[in-house]
Amino acid sequence: MNENKHRHFIQRIIDEDNVTGKFDNRVQTRFPPEPNGHLHIGHAKAICLDFGIAKEYGGKCNLRFDDTNPIAEEEEYVDAIQEDVHWLGFEWDKLCFASDYFQQMHDYAVQLINQGDAYVCDLSADDIRQTRGTLKKPGKDSPFRKRSIEENVDLFKRMKNGEFPDGSRTLRARIDMAHPNLNMRDPVIYRIMHATHHNTGNNWCIYPMYDWAHGLEDSIENITHSLCTTEFEDHRPIYDWFLDRLDVYHPQQIEFARLNLSYTLMSKRKLKDLVNGGYVNGWDDPRMPTLSGMRRRGYVPRSIRKFMDEVGIAKRENVMEIAKLEAILRDELNKCAERRMAVLNPLKIIITNFDENNVEELDAINNPEDESAGSRKVPFSRELYIEQDDFMENPPKKFFRLAPGREVRLRYAYFITCNEVIKNEQDNIIELHCTYDPATKGGSAPDGRKVKATIHWVSANDSMNAEVRLYDRLFSVPNPATSKNFEDVINPDSLNILNECRLEPSLSKVEIGEHIQFERLGYFYKDPDSTTEKPVFNRTVPLRNTWAKLEKQQQSQNN
Repeated sequence: MNENKHRHFIQRIIDEDNVTGKFDNRVQTRFPPEPNGHLHIGHAKAICLDFGIAKEYGGKCNLRFDDTNPIAEEEEYVDAIQEDVHWLGFEWDKLCFASDYFQQMHDYAVQLINQGDAYVCDLSADDIRQTRGTLKKPGKDSPFRKRSIEENVDLFKRMKNGEFPDGSRTLRARIDMAHPNLNMRDPVIYRIMHATHHNTGNNWCIYPMYDWAHGLEDSIENITHSLCTTEFEDHRPIYDWFLDRLDVYHPQQIEFARLNLSYTLMSKRKLKDLVNGGYVNGWDDPRMPTLSGMRRRGYVPRSIRKFMDEVGIAKRENVMEIAKLEAILRDELNKCAERRMAVLNPLKIIITNFDENNVEELDAINNPEDESAGSRKVPFSRELYIEQDDFMENPPKKFFRLAPGREVRLRYAYFITCNEVIKNEQDNIIELHCTYDPATKGGSAPDGRKVKATIHWVSANDSMNAEVRLYDRLFSVPNPATSKNFEDVINPDSLNILNECRLEPSLSKVEIGEHIQFERLGYFYKDPDSTTEKPVFNRTVPLRNTWAKLEKQQQSQNN
């Protein structure tokens, strides 16, 4: 391949491997999630890298489920992960499970025992932790470390046969309890767990640990480059040690920096706490950073892939601004989302000089970014709805929208002037009486007069009722992971449900899962909760970054 100084370090490693013929010019990667929850935006970086590298080099990428912990894993997550990978736009070569290799892993463990490189230990998990030592202090040998090979083979067989209770024994590698890397201090290979596995049922009651399974899975699948995030860098020596001691095919583990995103939690455990604690409405809540949540909110997969290109691949971790992701999303939706008019907080206006029996059909552009999208007809009548925020009875200087005696433009329609404000007994505004200028059809005046504002509207009698869910960032601080209790920094305005919204009638034809721009309001996505009687739309993202002012204030305070 042509040399390019902008190629990231993993590409450069593979380029060199192909020059030397290290893996016979073969590239085989894998994406290995544990099916113990839904994938989140952080996993998307690994997905794009694993599948992207394979595609770039004409190689293959497996989707492999690291299902070695039956207590935490469920078939629901297996299905959800497959859907997420497909949604992002990737196709795997083989669908694999770590549990497919349980027998091979067991046999390799027996080999390790017979070589004198593993032993059965009766210490509890707490005892093992206490004897492991620290970075400055060596660990202590287990009193069971000197068991004979014959005794270890027998005990491991009895572990497999289910003779011992959970936690009573483990199989540990015999390496070095004084090793400077704590992961090399006689790590546990197998533990006893009498639990039903989603894939193997009750066939096993001993299950491999990640450090044992990881390298063997890669070896069995003939992976060439095993791409991991940097928290596994300290685990690479044990990855290499196991494969070397077993004398089996040896892939190369390479670590890259994981994704950190502002205003976002990246811990699957904490995300599960959000779900189980009822702070959100499931894994696919549109406020969640899960791919299922982002899909339901209305993200398009190419915006995530493009964001990952912007993030890049490096060794050093940093925090990416979520505003960058949202900006890319806006750009993508601007190209594909058709425009419609919707009024979220309706205020009725009556055009007093418009015939009450007349309904006029006006032309409206579907997408100014795409001429092929064409146009549509919107009904204009005597009674309309506008946004409450588009009217002020006593406006300040810089308010240019509708006010008593002021003229504004109705989008695609006419100039109107507010003549009278109607209030109820509680002094609340319930209606505006306006007049329109028939000569300004289409939004321009033949005499050349100008107006300073254009507002959207819908016909009162022709519009339909809808529920609109205004989603915002789930957390109110840039780094919620540093808070002692993440629930204390949940944004109280992360969800605002509006039940009396009015939509132009063409929105009745929008399918579930379709992206729409509500003019002046943002990008919206039709939710699966929609019914024929009442559609539901989720706000994907506003038209502009509404957090910019707050973020500037926080930056100035930090400085």
